[in-house]
Amino acid sequence: MAARPISSPVPRPAVRDGLFRKERDPPSPCPSPSRRRPTRSLPDVCPKEPTGDGRGLREGPSVVSEHDRWTVYSSKVNLPAALNDPRLAKRESDFFTKTWGVDFAETEVMPSFCLSNVVPEHFSAYLQESAQRERIHQRCKTLCPIKDDIVEAVSSISTNQVEKSRAELDQVPKIFLKPDFALDEPSTFNAVLPWSHFNGGGGGGGGGRSSRDVASSKLLQEKLSHYLDVVEVSIARQISLRSEAFFHAMSSQHELRDRLKETQEAVAVLRRRTAAIDRVMCQGPLAALRAALTRNNCVKLHNKLKLMAAVHQTQPTVQLLLSTAEFVGALELIATTKEVLQQELQGVHSFRHLGSQLCELEKLIDKMMVEDFSMYARSELQRSLRDDTQLLEKERLQSLVFGLLRQRKLDFLDIYGDEMMAAAKAIVSQCVAERLVSIDDIDTEVVTKLAEQMRLMTFLQWFELLKDVFDCFLLFLHRMKATLGVIRSVVLEVLESNQKISSVEKSHLEHQQPHEALVTCGDVAELAYLTHDGPFISDALHAANAHQARDATSSGMPAAESGSGEPNVMSNTAGDMMPSDLELKRVLNNIQELLHAASDVSHDRCVKILTARAKDGSLERISSAEFVDLSVAVESFAKATEELCDRRSVSLRGALQSQADRFVHRFHEERKTKLSLLLDNERWKQAEVPAEFQELVDSMADGTIALAARKATGGDDRKPGDFLLVKGRKYAVVGTVLLLIRIFLEYCQCVNDIPAVATDMLTRLADLLKHFNSRSCQLVLGAGALQVVGLKTITTKNLALASRCLQLVMFYIPVIRRHFESKLQPKHLSVLRHFDHITKDYNDHVAEIWAKLVAIMDSVFEKVLTKYEVKAPMPSSCFRHVCKQMVKMHEAINDLLPAEQTQMLFSRINGSLKMNLKRQLARLAVVNDGGPQHGLVVVDVAFYTENVQALKNLETLDLNMAEIWEQKR
Repeated sequence: MAARPISSPVPRPAVRDGLFRKERDPPSPCPSPSRRRPTRSLPDVCPKEPTGDGRGLREGPSVVSEHDRWTVYSSKVNLPAALNDPRLAKRESDFFTKTWGVDFAETEVMPSFCLSNVVPEHFSAYLQESAQRERIHQRCKTLCPIKDDIVEAVSSISTNQVEKSRAELDQVPKIFLKPDFALDEPSTFNAVLPWSHFNGGGGGGGGGRSSRDVASSKLLQEKLSHYLDVVEVSIARQISLRSEAFFHAMSSQHELRDRLKETQEAVAVLRRRTAAIDRVMCQGPLAALRAALTRNNCVKLHNKLKLMAAVHQTQPTVQLLLSTAEFVGALELIATTKEVLQQELQGVHSFRHLGSQLCELEKLIDKMMVEDFSMYARSELQRSLRDDTQLLEKERLQSLVFGLLRQRKLDFLDIYGDEMMAAAKAIVSQCVAERLVSIDDIDTEVVTKLAEQMRLMTFLQWFELLKDVFDCFLLFLHRMKATLGVIRSVVLEVLESNQKISSVEKSHLEHQQPHEALVTCGDVAELAYLTHDGPFISDALHAANAHQARDATSSGMPAAESGSGEPNVMSNTAGDMMPSDLELKRVLNNIQELLHAASDVSHDRCVKILTARAKDGSLERISSAEFVDLSVAVESFAKATEELCDRRSVSLRGALQSQADRFVHRFHEERKTKLSLLLDNERWKQAEVPAEFQELVDSMADGTIALAARKATGGDDRKPGDFLLVKGRKYAVVGTVLLLIRIFLEYCQCVNDIPAVATDMLTRLADLLKHFNSRSCQLVLGAGALQVVGLKTITTKNLALASRCLQLVMFYIPVIRRHFESKLQPKHLSVLRHFDHITKDYNDHVAEIWAKLVAIMDSVFEKVLTKYEVKAPMPSSCFRHVCKQMVKMHEAINDLLPAEQTQMLFSRINGSLKMNLKRQLARLAVVNDGGPQHGLVVVDVAFYTENVQALKNLETLDLNMAEIWEQKR
């Protein structure tokens, strides 16, 4: 009786590490290749789902044409072999591995990629259907528990039989159960058939087998037969235990065959129905969709042909635009055409050379624009400056600048700068040539160099030439500023346009709806998948995007916000061609720097004119008025260019300053030489003061120094005065001092006209004042006038007159100081200390003159009083002589010096007399004793006091008697 199989009739695949492992089924007992059934494939009944790849789209969704799916016939394990031993743990592998090897038992089979992963959700429907049956089965098991006892009994019997069979199998030697058992091996053969038992000696005849050998062989045969019986019984027992499984497998195969037949019939019916559905419901609509796609393709082809026709006309159109100097339009057309060739007409064989031709044409246009801009700049800058100052052909300039910016030719300002340099050089030559036309004294054929021609002109002619050059350069700068202003406006317009485009793109990116765009693109892709039949799925998507973009444009929505999500290609292309904001700002800076450079060049050319004229020193010999006119013209030109170009150019001012230094040096040397000549010829006598000098001094009464401020009142009958009146004070002066006043007024007036030379002029004026002081000291105090002029002696009148002249100069030193202080820069105020030194020197000089006058009288007193004797008659002759000298001295200086100075001087002389008289009385031993000698001295002193006090301004002068007597011994 066959045991009930415990295992399932269908083998379960082993699962290890997430991979399915299938057991290899051993071959049938007769594994002859001729008897094996060849593997055959059944028709595919599992329709393939669309995966989205090109092949699926090309073949369409089919449920009948799949032949590469996995079937049961693709299995690599023999089903009967697997059914022989469904319990892998209890199977003895050596039985099967003898023939097919050790690898037959455990073989890892990789899962098929054609099979989908099986998850518990796949059995949920089955479990729901079988739940009711399972509950009925469990209920039946509770009602029939005897079956379980039978099963347990059968199980126990089976277990006993298995243990008994194991005990019997243990009797079989292990050598017969080894997988490498082979009788052809000598060792194995000797172990199975021990010939030693048969080779032993026996009682029989020689060489014949004994009865013992026969018995041994029989015993061995029986033993081997027993072993065979044990194995056969074990095998039969195992087969009997699995007989039900074998029969169940056979019945399952019959049932599976029936079900396969039913399935085949169902598939045939499904195919017929699917064919009918395809014929009735699918072929017509799909044909309509294909016709629509075909129409759209035809429309695209027509549009593409029209586009190709338009592109074909690009070169003639560009030539037409270039003939009218429309460079920007030509460049836009070329850029648009290149963009179309790269995107819309990419791969068109007939246009394979057009791209390179357009690039060469674009390079040619670049050269044409550069040359045209150079010609425009040359014609604009070199045309007559006295013509219309308005800019000519403004639209042409704007077009050229825009085209150069579009092509990133940002160095066009260098071309304009070179033309500006050439035009600036031509301006000077042209002005000189125009000025020489009206001058007959200069032969231009003999004198060919401009510098020599300018040096042959008079100062007035040269100055008129310089003013013409200034005017021309101002017109030149005005024209340049107008041109650069147009260029600047174009650059600013491009910069503003770039900023607007950037802000619009930024706002579009911020307001995009990504979710809607994704949904729309998904719908378009689905539509393309269902309607398109062919490999050009990208074209279908592109067509859908283009259609959606057209719908968005017609509805008023920007292209950047439409479903395609792609920006406008043409606008982006134009924006990418333009320079960046940083480059445009750099161009704006270059424009301003070019205007600054034009100002500097204009000043440099004017400097050349100035230096050419000053090469032979002619500018140093001009008068101060002429130099002032030159300075005013240069300063006005410098200020005009500074206001026009917003640039302070220093080259022309520097050249004028250098020339001013030379002029100041010559100006000072001339006046110093003139003053030296005047001093060398001065006889130090009081001079009359002409009316013009008095008016000049009166004009400075309020502290303002200006030669132009003097009034020319009166006629030729104006009489000169004896004194120079300065704020009510009389000054007796010599002629040299009057001219000195006019000279330092010229210095001050020069500083008014040329403020830049204030520091240098102050130093030169200080040197002039020091020279006058030192030279006058040498001539008067040092008695140099005796040899230079031929004076017989230096009188007290000469000394007093010299001191008064020095005092007049000292009166004007503070006025001069304030004047220069108002003209100096704060950092140069330290040079005013020269006036302090000069004032000290003049005061010391006046003090020395007064000391000289006192010394003269002191020598007279000493000479006279040494002969003084106290005796009658009275007054004595000595005091008579002293009084006479005092009167002469008073007559000499009273009209020259003011009253306070006269009184001060005579006070010092009176003190000198006291000292000399005191020494003489001491020598004569005359004391204050009231005696006769004392009385006589008193009479002489009274006589002296009476005569001195009779003089003007000396009423308080006397001899103090108490100071002239020695103390009593």
